[in-house]
Amino acid sequence: MIIPDYPINEIERQSEVNNYKLVDTLPESDFDNITSLLSTIFDVPISLITILDADRNFFKSHYGLDFNETPRNTSFCSHAILQDDIFIVEDARIDPRFKDNPIIELYQTIFYAGVPLITKNGYPLGTLCIYDHKPRQLSDSQKQVLKTIAKQVINLFELRLSNRLLDQTKQELTERNNELNKFASHVSHDLKSPLANIVSLTDLLKEEKENTLTKESTEFLGYIEDSAQSLKNYIDGILIHYKSNELLNEDKDYINVNDLFKEVQRILLLNDNQLKTTVYSNQIFTNIAAVTQVLINLVDNGLKYNNKANPEVYLSFTEDQKHYTFTVKDNGNGIAKQQQENVFELFNNNNQTDVKGKKGTGIGLFTVKNLVKKLGGTISLNSQLNQGSTFTFTIEK
Repeated sequence: MIIPDYPINEIERQSEVNNYKLVDTLPESDFDNITSLLSTIFDVPISLITILDADRNFFKSHYGLDFNETPRNTSFCSHAILQDDIFIVEDARIDPRFKDNPIIELYQTIFYAGVPLITKNGYPLGTLCIYDHKPRQLSDSQKQVLKTIAKQVINLFELRLSNRLLDQTKQELTERNNELNKFASHVSHDLKSPLANIVSLTDLLKEEKENTLTKESTEFLGYIEDSAQSLKNYIDGILIHYKSNELLNEDKDYINVNDLFKEVQRILLLNDNQLKTTVYSNQIFTNIAAVTQVLINLVDNGLKYNNKANPEVYLSFTEDQKHYTFTVKDNGNGIAKQQQENVFELFNNNNQTDVKGKKGTGIGLFTVKNLVKKLGGTISLNSQLNQGSTFTFTIEK
């Protein structure tokens, strides 16, 4: 018996074996189906998918044997991975490389044919192989079939690796997103208190020193106040955005559409002249918290960016077999046509100012679209300058 040499790139090959994480794994039907099919096609008692580890030959799938590994130094597959093409031993009893090999007597492995399973990086992980208890030969077409099936095994290896890496990436992204949410929430809360102090102290200073401050000093204090308020708006927007994802975890429940609209009116402290709606008796089953947040953002914007003497927002509702549809229509400032495509982008405020002359943060509508999308719906905008805007969004039933 001749013990096979290790490949010249064994260190790199072993690293590749470790990367694919196939050794010591549980049986998988995709691989077991192949070894079963292989035994049927070639009419052989044993077929294997093997992985050559440091000192053993691990069987990722085994048909015809009741164990899943053998020592590497007696393995036929240790010879096969040194080849670029199919490796065939027609009669191991008279082959000097395998004569006196204990495997022959133990399992009657007289005939062997194996194709090295070579990864896209060029490293042989193991083999797809068949054994028979008697000498035999393979025709050219049989050799081609074995090599073709070996390629399919490699494809499964690659797919398995890709899926595992995707799962790892998904887990890492989830963890990073959770950390980012915690960070944003923590920092935002910590910033709100000093910002509130800045605003309060600025107001106090203006009141106490009203008669002694120069015009220039009063303007500077106004700048400080405006900047603090602008930063506060950004912080509030960030908090709402990150908390909106938590709303998606809320369970669905039943609510009357009228009650939903009244809740929006109550939260925004609006009267019947500001928020108008038709009477609806529809009972809907949805994520109430998330839908309420979307309506609050859209209604609030409709009144905030509205220079009319009597700002108004109209809420309406329809439904079909698959979706609930809500419409929020205002008589506000409107949005120019060339700006409407970007209105839902993060931090895009279209340079619009509200009734107090303050620019928006561009977070609210981005959050709205994100919520609607995750609720299985879509949102669209129809707007004309100085006439108002109409936002229509759907929610999947």
